[in-house]
Amino acid sequence: MRLATLTSGGDCPGLNAVIRGIVRTASAEFGSTVVGYEDGWVGLMEDRRVDLYDDENIDRILLRGGTILGTGRLHPDKFKAGLDQIKANLADAKIDALIPIGGEGTLKGAKWLSDNGIPVVGVPKTIDNDVYGTDYTFGFDTAVAVATDAVDRLHTTAESHNRILIVEVMGRHVGWIALHAGLAGGAHYTVIPEVPFDIAEICKAMERRFQMGEKYGIIVVAEGAAPKEGTMELRSGGVDQFGHELFTGIGQQVADEIHARLGHDVRTTVLGHIQRGGTPTAFDRVLATRYGVRATRAVHEGKFGTCVALDGERIINIPLDVAVGHLKTVPLDRYTTAQAMFG
Repeated sequence: MRLATLTSGGDCPGLNAVIRGIVRTASAEFGSTVVGYEDGWVGLMEDRRVDLYDDENIDRILLRGGTILGTGRLHPDKFKAGLDQIKANLADAKIDALIPIGGEGTLKGAKWLSDNGIPVVGVPKTIDNDVYGTDYTFGFDTAVAVATDAVDRLHTTAESHNRILIVEVMGRHVGWIALHAGLAGGAHYTVIPEVPFDIAEICKAMERRFQMGEKYGIIVVAEGAAPKEGTMELRSGGVDQFGHELFTGIGQQVADEIHARLGHDVRTTVLGHIQRGGTPTAFDRVLATRYGVRATRAVHEGKFGTCVALDGERIINIPLDVAVGHLKTVPLDRYTTAQAMFG
């Protein structure tokens, strides 16, 4: 067989490990060849492809963050309008099956291609850990490790200066990174998109710390967090060309509100893309490799229209319908565990 793969959406640690897993498994187990399309769906539509070989170079990418194929985003309307071109390009390259690697948007595109007759097996990727049907996505563990290290380091400077420090982490619609980093880093309050916050409760928790002699506080805030209606005004940033909400810096807005109410020195650290970059953790390298191997085997088994997923200790295939049905959000009981550590 001749396979194709691409990486789409935001980059994250572990993408190269998936590519390596696909190339090595295809070659060693099946004698198949692999083509990589550059810059995601755009590269597929523009027929920008490179041959990927099972050699010493493919081994070296295991340690690298980002993606050797590049990535990008494409408006859904342009993507769907390019179906005939996509089919023509795949036919010209003699591709038997496509393995797209990406998050919810990429997997929705994969499902649409599958519905339109293209043999597809998807690989879930997102540092947010929000793809439904899989216990974990690669990149998440690395992002949590980076965020936790930042929280660890901020404890000492916050305590030295008697400050409240707010750490804003990624998480547009789900708070998995904030939840795990907050718990692991010993944050005194964690705010996630799934549970609207009351700024008065946050202030109460911080003031209680100062009254008890702990004259500093660490608050972890997911970028997509929002206040309970009527408790605090939040600036609107509108939406981008893809319909995604543009955030306006929830961390700084919370900091300003706490300072106005309590008078304490409050500073904000926004981790941003630092969470995406760099070398993947051992956990993410292993998970990503296992995903690449399972996706390649699934292609040769004819399990098209599916996505690989982690189920406990097993890597399985689930229907793409399941993976893109809805986001995997933080359950309330997981958040209440974190609440026991607040204050």
